[in-house]
Amino acid sequence: MQLPSSLPQVVLETPRLLLKELNPAITDHIYTSWTDAQLSDYLGITEAELAAERENYRKGLTTFRLSFKHFLLVHKATDIVIGKAGFHSWHLPHARAEIGYSLFIENVKQQGYMTEALAAILAYGFDELKLNRIEAFASPRNEPSMRLLQRFGFTREGLLREHYFKNGRMEDSACFGLLRSEYYGIRKEIKQG
Repeated sequence: MQLPSSLPQVVLETPRLLLKELNPAITDHIYTSWTDAQLSDYLGITEAELAAERENYRKGLTTFRLSFKHFLLVHKATDIVIGKAGFHSWHLPHARAEIGYSLFIENVKQQGYMTEALAAILAYGFDELKLNRIEAFASPRNEPSMRLLQRFGFTREGLLREHYFKNGRMEDSACFGLLRSEYYGIRKEIKQG
């Protein structure tokens, strides 16, 4: 499905990916105009996963001071959505957002796709959204995610005990932060790395 021309969409490009923006206006359009099958295909999720996403949409994804900007990770060679990454809990007045990311397909993991995507998304966050701080939370048991954050210069700032509910139980979160000044200080190293 194509979006109408009245809904401009940011598309970031990396060597192997197109990162297609999902913002509140685009989300409103697709959830009110498209069928479940069209939504599942566009978002790269199963119809069962779509039920949970529809419920999140129904409950409201933004407020007067809170927004989001996600990107679908589309594999250029296959035109398949392999994941999603971007900013949620975007506190507009405070120039602060939480970054989240996920790969949907098991066989694309450990191939550098998320490293590629996050390089573009972090640059967009600091350059275009004018963020001052980007936060990330990872399970202390998720070593690959914590290594990825540290690769981009995030500082581990602490542990939030029983911070989120997953799989029927409360889980801890390792808290990470990256400031604009830190990012610009290591930006060249990130691009070369």
